Amino acid sequence: MLPPDIDPKSRCRLPLPRREELDAERQRIYDTLADPQGGGLRGLHGPGGIQLHSPGLSLRSRPLNRYLRYEAGLAPRTRELAILTVAREVGSRFEWAAHEAEARAERISDAVIETVRQRRPTSRLDATDSAVIDLGREIFAARRLAPETFARALAQFGRGGLVDLVALMGNYAATAALLTAFDMQLDEGVPLPF
Repeated sequence: MLPPDIDPKSRCRLPLPRREELDAERQRIYDTLADPQGGGLRGLHGPGGIQLHSPGLSLRSRPLNRYLRYEAGLAPRTRELAILTVAREVGSRFEWAAHEAEARAERISDAVIETVRQRRPTSRLDATDSAVIDLGREIFAARRLAPETFARALAQFGRGGLVDLVALMGNYAATAALLTAFDMQLDEGVPLPF
């Protein structure tokens, strides 16, 4: 049963964007999102559809997201672990559900996924996984990054890599804010991840 302010087609507080109401640039974005092979995990049902309601945001957010996800040089495994960590720490169930399968596709083990989901200690994980999870936990839960955690992450990713990793995490925290504000619902039958 959906809350009363949720559109049943979009599964959030905003209706699905209508292609004919968009300018030419946003129609191209719409077409990409509507295409199952277009590269978006959730197509129009998720942050992409929400962002199309803002002409400026939709045109700028996709290139930034593409850079951070695919062009920044972060290993796909690192990227998906970072996204899951952010989703867990900010409580974004939709974001988690959209990226858990991606994390598994990048060979992140169930044990590592459960470490993030259950907020277990990272001391037994490899150095890269531990650095990513601890970085995200401290930034988004503690709201303070300990010098030791910063030093480990810097040693692991280098200056540019760390800047891109933190920017990726911030980008997904911003996405989580959109999903929260517009109350994006999980698909029917998808269990609550936490």
